[in-house]
Amino acid sequence: MKFSILISTKNRVEDLKITLRNIQSLIDKPNVECVVYDDGSNDETSIWVSQNFPKIKLLRNDISKGYMYCRNKMLNTTQADFAISLDDDAHFLTSDVLEKIETHFNDFEDCGVIAFRILWSKSTPDYITSNDKVENVKSFVGCGHAWRMKAWHEIPDYPEWFEFYGEENYASLELIKNKWLVQYLPSILVQHRVELKKRTQTNKDFSFRYRRALRADWYNIFMFYPFSNAIKVFLYSNYMQIKKIFSGNFKILKPLILAKIDLVLNIPRVIKNRNSFSKSEFEVFKNLKETKIFWEPNK
Repeated sequence: MKFSILISTKNRVEDLKITLRNIQSLIDKPNVECVVYDDGSNDETSIWVSQNFPKIKLLRNDISKGYMYCRNKMLNTTQADFAISLDDDAHFLTSDVLEKIETHFNDFEDCGVIAFRILWSKSTPDYITSNDKVENVKSFVGCGHAWRMKAWHEIPDYPEWFEFYGEENYASLELIKNKWLVQYLPSILVQHRVELKKRTQTNKDFSFRYRRALRADWYNIFMFYPFSNAIKVFLYSNYMQIKKIFSGNFKILKPLILAKIDLVLNIPRVIKNRNSFSKSEFEVFKNLKETKIFWEPNK
């Protein structure tokens, strides 16, 4: 098997329907398997998939085990050479996706992960072309990327204790330690059907995501940065958060405190998983381009 398309989902069958219908031409190819992992949905996700896409390999947890558990399971069991990871609310806007992925991996034998160009919007733009260039970057985005499975098998699984956020940065740091590259490939465009402003409208949603993002950054900093650099970056991070609070952004106070508590509680795990860069490795990492998270079409 050359390609595996991996999708984890929970209680979002309507989003999943759109995704699967948009990638059906890929699913139908003979050298492709598609795996959908239903993580304890109660909206009849599994029934709909089995009835409408019998070729899909359907996995299910009766009780939710978490997003990262599902991603690890799918990556560790596929026999494909290359694995494409998509969110259940994301699909491709470009054609010849598989050919582009295979060609890039063949041309760049030290590339472990391809990071796709990502449009965060529910509306499809008039123009999808880009002048962006292929670049070596620090990390990738979970909603759309492709793994060279040889690289995946050389690093530890995604850390399930992160729960959500930061796992792609963790994997990227492990890849870089193992001399693999994460490369941004703008010729492949994914539409992530999310409106960011609406996602962060509620205080509950904001607090949850802010806390998870902060603590995940701190976990990775203390696991991979040389200790003196880790301390400096951590202190600077806290300085910037306090500066925001004194500027009147009081809604970050609660997630900031909770993120610090999370860090303290997980110190044993951070120590156990520490895999620090040498000074020279850290310099190489610092000089990489920043992660390409958001793409916007030219006006």
